Amino acid sequence: MSTARAVQASPRLFPYERWGSRLPALVREYRENHPCPHVLLKDFLDPEIASAMAEEFPKPSSAEWTQYKHPNENKLGMPKRELFPATIAAVTDELNTPEFAAWVSELTGIPNLVADPMLEGGGLHQSGPGGYLNVHTDFSMHHFHTNWHRRVNLILYLNPEWDEEWGGSIELWERSFQGKSAQGKSGQGKMSRCAAKYSPLLNHALVFTTDERSLHGFPDPLTCPEGQSRKSLALYYYTVEHGKKIAVHSTDYFARPQDSWRKSAMIWLDKKAVDFYSRAKARFGFSDEWASRVLGFLSRKK
Repeated sequence: MSTARAVQASPRLFPYERWGSRLPALVREYRENHPCPHVLLKDFLDPEIASAMAEEFPKPSSAEWTQYKHPNENKLGMPKRELFPATIAAVTDELNTPEFAAWVSELTGIPNLVADPMLEGGGLHQSGPGGYLNVHTDFSMHHFHTNWHRRVNLILYLNPEWDEEWGGSIELWERSFQGKSAQGKSGQGKMSRCAAKYSPLLNHALVFTTDERSLHGFPDPLTCPEGQSRKSLALYYYTVEHGKKIAVHSTDYFARPQDSWRKSAMIWLDKKAVDFYSRAKARFGFSDEWASRVLGFLSRKK
């Protein structure tokens, strides 16, 4: 089916009716899954819609991609909705509607979620051979809406021919706090083990709560052949906080138990640079493109 026909085939690109009967069971599964509340939604969209998105996904050679290449990640990002091809743009708009945000609230049990049309930190992501993203927890507050508390991630994978031997599965890690609560303990605790792992297969969507428990990433470099890449669409959902103090922290990367001391040191040094530029971005309005160039320069100097 062509892209134009795919868009026209379903005015509401998320199949609410199909998921409606399963929602009570999904709510329980989301709440009970470990190491953080999460659920994998297979066949998230109608198959022809997901296939059209994968078919039109921008090539990595496009000049529109922002490169995120420093010790803690090696990937491409495209957060600008106006650059998206037709079907991807239409699905993105659907998943940013108040109706869908309300559906995510019902799924997760987090009331009054709002979507982020800016796609701050989200949008399209792509990683080719050698690409990776070290295990991390996400930034807690929106960089440009200072009372928006980040609560939920939705990652839709768009890889129709992915071989699991290439790597790229998203890993969810447990975190040990030595008797202390995970809530409000950013920067404390160590990773203990990978507790859940999901391959980035076409039309699979992972929804998970973002807090200090939600360590996630794909830390081992991809071994896919040239011409293949790990593709996804990421959307984030927030609650608007009025008069409530929220611990503000940037993306926080962690070394795994099996990582060498040298790699662990690089992860720590680089996350300090990420934190510095994240705070500068929020204060001075730096663009992702500018920040990624600076971080890449620092990475090469190290």
